[in-house]
Amino acid sequence: MDEKQGYFRLGLFVIASLTILLAVIFILGGRAMLRPTLVIETYFEQSVAGLELGAPVNFRGVPVGQVSKVLLSAVTYEQGVPLEEQRAYIIVRAKLSGPDALIEQWQTEIQDYVGRGLRAQTQLAGITGQLYLVLDYFDPSRYPPLPFDWTPRDPYVPSAQSLAGELIGKAQEFLASLNEADISELGSNLNRLVITLDRSLDELPIKDLAHELTALMAESRAMVQRLDQTLAAAPIDAAVDKVARASDSVDAFFTDPGLASALDDTQALTSRLRALAERDALARMLTNLDRTLQRIDTLVGDNQYDIQVMIEDLRVTADNLRTLSETAKRYPAGFFIGGPPKQQDLPWTNPK
Repeated sequence: MDEKQGYFRLGLFVIASLTILLAVIFILGGRAMLRPTLVIETYFEQSVAGLELGAPVNFRGVPVGQVSKVLLSAVTYEQGVPLEEQRAYIIVRAKLSGPDALIEQWQTEIQDYVGRGLRAQTQLAGITGQLYLVLDYFDPSRYPPLPFDWTPRDPYVPSAQSLAGELIGKAQEFLASLNEADISELGSNLNRLVITLDRSLDELPIKDLAHELTALMAESRAMVQRLDQTLAAAPIDAAVDKVARASDSVDAFFTDPGLASALDDTQALTSRLRALAERDALARMLTNLDRTLQRIDTLVGDNQYDIQVMIEDLRVTADNLRTLSETAKRYPAGFFIGGPPKQQDLPWTNPK
């Protein structure tokens, strides 16, 4: 009985241990297996040495998955195709994972992303030489999709040449151009150029040029000294002080409250004049004034002779009044009583 209980307890212990182990495995990595994933594939026509299974896949620096397979197109899609017609691409498949909404969006819109320029590119991870896959937007005209004759099993994302591949390609083109160049002719041209330069330098008047250069430097030094003396003698400090005072005066003028009030009054007057001009009363007043002037002009034109007679009479009356006032000044008593007094003959006025 005790032996059966021991086996029973041992079995329970083993079952409990396996259950706990499976729970730990599920917690650590099992949930990632249940997440929705999207497998994409891209093709490279150059070497992908250093790109291994499990290499990270980033979208503009954000981890979105990992490389799941690296295959050959000759084995995957071109079986039975003649060797001279095979593309011989490298097929890289990557498994993208993330939230459900993100994966669904990628599944439905990945072809639109490809049309906008989504490309897959290999890049170096530091100085270790290991490659990882990068998804980013590039110029579609510069990196068009590679031609192929099969139907991809998974959504296809075109590739873009890596920076290292572009550098290597440019270096190869440069070396090829050097191989095609005529090195001997280039060397002879360089020799002729050196000989020509040497002859031209020998023909130059080096001594005269050195003498002129020395004289020019002396004149420049003297001019600089004169300029220093002129600047030292100039009343620069006084001029700066005057400019500062003028600036202060201008600032004080613009910060004066009276200027602000004058501007406000001017604005108010302008507003009143504008309002008066926009009203009908001003137009009516100008119309009445015009009519009055027309009437005065008509009246003056019809009675021009009478007006001239009246003006002559007024002039005669003014002359009479002037004479009367002068008489009153000379003989004030005679102005009120009568004419001037008679002249009396005195003894001393008529000497015998």
